[in-house]
Amino acid sequence: MQFANLKWNNEEPYSLDFCDVYYSSDDGLAETEYVFIKHNQLVERFSSLHAATFTIIETGFGTGLNFFFFLLQFLQHASSQAALRFISIERYPLKPEDFIKANLRWPMFGEFATQLNTPYAILKDGLNIFSICQNRILLDLWIGDVSECLPNIKTPTDAWFLDGFAPSKNGDMWSDHLFIEMARLSKSNTTFATFTSAGQVRRQLEAVGFNVSKAIGFGKKREMLHGLYR
Repeated sequence: MQFANLKWNNEEPYSLDFCDVYYSSDDGLAETEYVFIKHNQLVERFSSLHAATFTIIETGFGTGLNFFFFLLQFLQHASSQAALRFISIERYPLKPEDFIKANLRWPMFGEFATQLNTPYAILKDGLNIFSICQNRILLDLWIGDVSECLPNIKTPTDAWFLDGFAPSKNGDMWSDHLFIEMARLSKSNTTFATFTSAGQVRRQLEAVGFNVSKAIGFGKKREMLHGLYR
């Protein structure tokens, strides 16, 4: 297993492998809320979710920012009878000490981040399963390449978080294979959201059956993509 090679800029992680930030320097939390929560309509969907399991698949676990913020939104808006399964794939996980440092930046994650610190320290290649809130919330964290991990996932998803580094910097992740697997794991009205507005990504999504829309991007990004599976 190869850990992420990063440096810290003003206490925020920067990837030396991809020469890119893990989240917006303007406000990483606000970016997650705007791109992934708002454009997957998750608050509204959680509010109408009862005794069912909601599934997310994410490309790029990174610091865990999306997962922890999503978890808080789920607990706030979903019925106590609802469950969450969050499936995330990460090729280069943060070292355990970097994972802890990254999440100290967000005190509101404290309880849940602390629960993951110990099991995260013994990550292995392939599937790692973490349980929070007495099995009500399951995190399936796959360590490996997207092209190798996605075919092993059998659970259809309700929404996608496409959050790897930018296509121009991480072209291997944004391959045709990713979009073919997205179609396989999607059902009618499965949604997606991503920070990028790259034409290549839009065309690949449309080619496998997604309706794609553009929206104003967050912070310095001019546009982003979101939509649903037909």
